[in-house]
Amino acid sequence: MRDEAQGAGAVGLRMYEAFNGRDLAALETILAPDFVSHPLRTTGVEAVADAWSAMFEAHPGIRVCVEDMLVDRDRVAVRSVLHGLSGPRPDGAEPGPVMKEIFRVRHGRIAELWGLSSLGRPAG
Repeated sequence: MRDEAQGAGAVGLRMYEAFNGRDLAALETILAPDFVSHPLRTTGVEAVADAWSAMFEAHPGIRVCVEDMLVDRDRVAVRSVLHGLSGPRPDGAEPGPVMKEIFRVRHGRIAELWGLSSLGRPAG
């Protein structure tokens, strides 16, 4: 059971490293082929690659910094902060919008993800 939790946490960290490294090809080994994104209301790896590409285009300096990660068997909960957003930033908005995500890992890949973000709202 401990190995399962370590594997779930590791694949989660790989996802954020891929995002920060703009490595869309890595999604094929990180996400399950039938991956479900509840926030995007999509399935499949290509939908995530498209969403990430749009974020990179809109915010060339964007990166995710994982602040907390909790792992329980095949479930991972992450609190992260977005940095490097383009456009005007209101005073006191640092460190940046917060994301809270929960994902389920199956056979070493992320199979399903739920999430909330304060993007577009002051971080709280």
